[in-house]
Amino acid sequence: MDSIILKIYFEDFWTSFDVNENFITKILQKHYTLVIDKNPDYLFFSTFGYNHLKYKNCIKIFYSGENVEVDFNLSDYAISYQHLNAKDRYCRYPFYIVYMDYHAKKWQEQLKNKSFDKATARKFCNFVYSNGKDADPIRELFFKKLSKYKKVDSGGRYLNNIGGAVTNKMEFIKDYKFTIAFENSLLSGYTTEKIIEPMIAGSMPIYWGNPDIHLDFDKNSFVCVNDFNSIDEAVDEVVRLDNDNDAYMKKLYNLPIINDINEKRKMFSEQLLIFLENIFEQDYAKAKRTTNWGFVSAYKQKQETMELLYGNKITRPLVKFFQFVTNM
Repeated sequence: MDSIILKIYFEDFWTSFDVNENFITKILQKHYTLVIDKNPDYLFFSTFGYNHLKYKNCIKIFYSGENVEVDFNLSDYAISYQHLNAKDRYCRYPFYIVYMDYHAKKWQEQLKNKSFDKATARKFCNFVYSNGKDADPIRELFFKKLSKYKKVDSGGRYLNNIGGAVTNKMEFIKDYKFTIAFENSLLSGYTTEKIIEPMIAGSMPIYWGNPDIHLDFDKNSFVCVNDFNSIDEAVDEVVRLDNDNDAYMKKLYNLPIINDINEKRKMFSEQLLIFLENIFEQDYAKAKRTTNWGFVSAYKQKQETMELLYGNKITRPLVKFFQFVTNM
């Protein structure tokens, strides 16, 4: 049986994203013949631009690894972090799975033997972030409160206190007992690389973010700040573990093992393939899910106009001023 030919393209993904080789093409190329074409039948688009607005005559599939929620008025289908039930229009594929795909070998090398010799003799805690502008203030607040107990080494550009930003985050954090691993916001299902990186490095994550993180990871393997009544209580738990080597090591050895991680990646990849097969293997005309009729037409026009204006460096200040005035 001849392979189905798919004419696809990608827009508005992150800077290093490769349109020819990525987590989506890796899954699809085993089952389809892919043609990467700027005039696609199926467009995958993300949150890092507005080029997708130029595409009018194709089926649109939204992907978000950021904390941007799905807008089904603008996309026929979506792949994201949320726990949603939108029938055949949605598949959950959180960013930490994408991250694990890119760093699978490193993960396996670090955790293959689960050997944590001299783990308790490492430095105390690290904090590596580059931008605090758009993050929930709780991240900085926790860093400052924990720093009152012992110095927390900040190796990123934000709140740096070690004389300059580190060039290799993973090499940096592996030398610490704890890593502050806070998301930029608290949203159900929003689990990124923040918790994965210290796990790869064998450093215990101090996590805050996804309130349903237990659906992704065993909370016995990290400090879950969400579970405490206050930041002070969470800080006290870190202090307790720092002073109790047995309790610390018991928790550290609960980090996921390779089989667990591979099974999780396999499960999500199989779900994504089934989701995409449903899109590609039905009649093309029937696969369309959005409409241009009724109030949606006006909504799309307004959204596209605002996003195009915001995406332009010249008109962006005017949009921000308008938003400020209307919110006063």
